[in-house]
Amino acid sequence: MSALPSSTAALDGAHTTVTGIPSRRNRSAGRRGGQRRIGSHVLLIVLAIYFIIPIWWLFVSATKDTGSLFSSPAFWFDNPGSFFSNIAGLFEHQGGIYWRWLGNSFFYAFVSGVGATVVAVLAGYGFAKYRFRGRGVVFGMILGSVMVPLTALVIPTFMLLSQYGLINTPWAVILPSLLNPFGVYLMRVYTQDAVPEELLEAARIDGAGEWRTFTTIVVPLLRPAIVTVLLLSIVGTWNNFFLPLAVLTDPQLLPVTVGLNRWLALSNAGAGGEQVWNLITSGAFISVLPLLLSFLLLQRYWQGGLAIGSVK
Repeated sequence: MSALPSSTAALDGAHTTVTGIPSRRNRSAGRRGGQRRIGSHVLLIVLAIYFIIPIWWLFVSATKDTGSLFSSPAFWFDNPGSFFSNIAGLFEHQGGIYWRWLGNSFFYAFVSGVGATVVAVLAGYGFAKYRFRGRGVVFGMILGSVMVPLTALVIPTFMLLSQYGLINTPWAVILPSLLNPFGVYLMRVYTQDAVPEELLEAARIDGAGEWRTFTTIVVPLLRPAIVTVLLLSIVGTWNNFFLPLAVLTDPQLLPVTVGLNRWLALSNAGAGGEQVWNLITSGAFISVLPLLLSFLLLQRYWQGGLAIGSVK
């Protein structure tokens, strides 16, 4: 009877010794796991630095005057007090038109973002939970449109809008931005996993109509995806440059991206142009802040939806 425990210990010796000390194989596996973790952390640190460097440069540049931008070190401060004078000059230059551009960007991004999100949620839910003729073909066309570069659609969009007299109006920016094929795809994929069929059937059995089922049951389950699509749509419209450049000519209607580009063109004109490099960098830095705040404030909705849609 005493030989049985020793035989068992001998069999277990491939992994641990009788005294509980890890074997050579386990130690080597632990070292490899530790090396992989170190490599992952190093990669993440490198990527973080890569993404932070442009923002850091923009912040530092916003604290310099025009002369310091080209003479002082690019990634360090020269006269931080210039930041407040740059901001004051930014909001006073050309009658404070930067305020107008910033307001236009907020208006275009908010209206287009909300509209594109509503369209994506309704379309994604319809593709995921309803069966209708031609569903696969239509959805395939939507997926195909994701592969088309947006810049390739600017000229056809310009020709279409010009036929209806919408050029140089806010609708020329808003209407094309309401279509977000990637948002429709994302909402369909998320709806298939987050909204179980049993839940919809239970709501219908209880007498709830389709619209009430959608607004009271489906929408809360889709909150993380809705926030994601909303942010992507807002950022896409806020950063849109080529479309407003093509369809808008009135300076009072320009978004901040195109407006700063006009100042940049004047500064690049040389001696005959107005040198406002410090205002351009300060304006670019101010225009980035709303997007950063939006991501930071809405991040909890993504984290809160990791386990959403599970069936109890």
